[in-house]
Formats: sequence, C-alpha cells, structure tokens
Amino acid sequence: MTVSPGCCVGLGEWRDRALALTGDSPWLGHDPSPEIEAGGDSLRVWQDAGSRHQRPGGYVDLPRVRLAALLADVQRDLVGFLACLDVWGRNGGLGPRTADLVAAVDRSFAIAAPLDLPSPAGRGEEPDRRT
Repeated sequence: MTVSPGCCVGLGEWRDRALALTGDSPWLGHDPSPEIEAGGDSLRVWQDAGSRHQRPGGYVDLPRVRLAALLADVQRDLVGFLACLDVWGRNGGLGPRTADLVAAVDRSFAIAAPLDLPSPAGRGEEPDRRT
C-alpha cells in the first residue's frame, strides 16, 4: 500500500508531520483526504480518511519512533540540497546573490532551523534530534 499526499500540500509543510507525534494529524491535503491516526506505538496513515469504514485496508502503519528518524532524514536531504544550490549558484555566475538565494530557500522551507520534535504523545520518549 502506498499513501500519497492529497492536493494542496507540499514540501513547505514538511515540519508539520511532527504533529503526529503529539496525536494530532497534520494537514496532508485533500482529494483524497489522507490522515494520520495515532494509536499506541504506531501511526496509521490513511490514504482517504473518508473511506475508512468502506475500505478498511487503505492505510499504512508506521512505528511512532520511525517518524522522528524520517523527519531527520528529510532535513538532512534538504540541507544537502541547499549545499548543491550554493554550488550551482556560484558556478552559474550568481556571485554574491548566491547566498541570498540559498537563504531565501532555507527560510521558505525552514530547512536549517533545529528540528525540535515533541515527545510522542506524552509517552516520555526522547525525540530523535539527529540533523
């Protein structure tokens, strides 16, 4: 089973996925309406929350502790993208504007800011703070 984000959600909201660690479901778009349901030590990611009862197999289970690691991986990849963007700008002749471009992309996607993840739903577990 694969769960794809709905329309109207993008990479800019990547940090919002951490809301699932507190038991909330972040916005995952609509049409269909993906949703994260917290339960115990796992998160159930539904492809279409509206059809849960009609299609009970339309989900993926994710261990709660994996979400923090996955978000750290996303941040690492985005930091790598910023490094590539910097090289591209310098090699492409942007000169001092390269730093402005990298900073603007970083701000827009909140890439380099610390990844402070909440403890999973008050379970007392330490968040994964790898960056």
